[in-house]
Amino acid sequence: MSAPVQIAKRPRLAVIALCLGGLAAALTQTMVIPIQSELPSLLGTSASNAAWVITITLLAAAVAMPVAGRLADLFGKQRVLTVNAATLVVGSAICAMSDTIGPMLAGRALQGLAMGFIPVGISLIREITPPELAGTSIAAMSATLGVGGAIGLPLAAWIADVGDWHVLFWVSAAVAAVILVLIVAVVPHIHDGTSGRLDVVGAVGLAVGLIAFLVGVSKGNEWGWTDPATIGFILGGIAVLGVWGTYELRQDEPLVDLRTTAKIPVLMTNVAALAIGFGMMAQSIVVPQLLQLPESTGYGLGQSLLEAGLWMAPGGIMMLLFAPVSSNLIKGFGARVTLMIGAGVLGVGYLVAVLMMGAPWQLLIASCIATAGVGIGYAAMPTLILDNVDPREAGAAVGLNSLMRSMGTTLAAAAMAVVLTSNTTALGSFDIPTKGAFQACFIIGAVAAFVGVAIAGLVPRRRAAAEAEALEPVPAGR
Repeated sequence: MSAPVQIAKRPRLAVIALCLGGLAAALTQTMVIPIQSELPSLLGTSASNAAWVITITLLAAAVAMPVAGRLADLFGKQRVLTVNAATLVVGSAICAMSDTIGPMLAGRALQGLAMGFIPVGISLIREITPPELAGTSIAAMSATLGVGGAIGLPLAAWIADVGDWHVLFWVSAAVAAVILVLIVAVVPHIHDGTSGRLDVVGAVGLAVGLIAFLVGVSKGNEWGWTDPATIGFILGGIAVLGVWGTYELRQDEPLVDLRTTAKIPVLMTNVAALAIGFGMMAQSIVVPQLLQLPESTGYGLGQSLLEAGLWMAPGGIMMLLFAPVSSNLIKGFGARVTLMIGAGVLGVGYLVAVLMMGAPWQLLIASCIATAGVGIGYAAMPTLILDNVDPREAGAAVGLNSLMRSMGTTLAAAAMAVVLTSNTTALGSFDIPTKGAFQACFIIGAVAAFVGVAIAGLVPRRRAAAEAEALEPVPAGR
């Protein structure tokens, strides 16, 4: 399955533009965390309403990734990237001018929709870069999903600390505007669109099912896991997704080709993405809290929000630095083995954290090991997907894989919240997580990562997969 290739005149510049776009989109996931506790007073609303400023971005991103991928397959990837960059400009500008909850939620939703940039950019890279550059470029672009979130925390904390909080969003808008210009100027528009139509009913069904399920999971700890609202959202979302899947199987031009998704290499890669996404998010949630707890607890490390972000930032850089390492591993051992290595390194990082959590520098080492594993694994996943799907479905397939990573992070956030709030000790008038709760989170993260190793091991070797595909009967009408 070879994609149409039209090498960009300046492929490295095109890749840099795409990676910067991915970083800018991913930054939106963590950029409001430094001001999260202040949002109710800043926006004149309740704490429960203010929590949606983060949640709505995650929900919009989950829906955007597979839909943007399908639109890219239909209308051309560069065009969709341009729209995504413009959406990020508009969303960031709306947030920058907001002082009330309504406009802020609208702007944050638009910022979430811009996350479709990342899977579309990944699927485009192979078409515009020479073979010797493609592997490293895909690895770097894949890493932006984690890098942006990691560096966004200290950057946003510093901006919020030295200036007005609106500056956060003006900076985001300015960066997005520069990226928009770069996408138009240096990323070629190749004729990679295909004839067909957008499955609007499928897009709506996927959106409703995903949003319902993810709202239930993300709000379960706040509402209570036995609350009728939590159960209703989760079960309702699952039911809608079940109906959606049945509907998609009956369509000639589905939003997501579930028959392709059901191929063992693609299916196992997506399940591994769920596990590894879970593993990645665990350290992103647990380590900052441990760093910021008061030293008087006996295990807290007494760091400010900005200091905690700075301790976390090298981990994000590790993901990017390991892009060429991952590319070489893929060339030498294949994407399947590389994915297993990445998940294994992630698990080792968590085991190190269990044993080394007594000083910020110790957690820095553990985080760097874990994020190196994420960088390796995240680079291998799109390669596995692109090697096993029709180029005409590349955007949608990579978008679905990115969605599975995102769902893993959402499930991790919910699981870590349960562990941290159910094992507490008193500190003055507050209940804080115990040392054992943090260790339990690290162990859960390690288990998720090693489960990812086992699942990745079920992905057939490339030659075996190709032989099996050749023997498959071709369904009538396909």
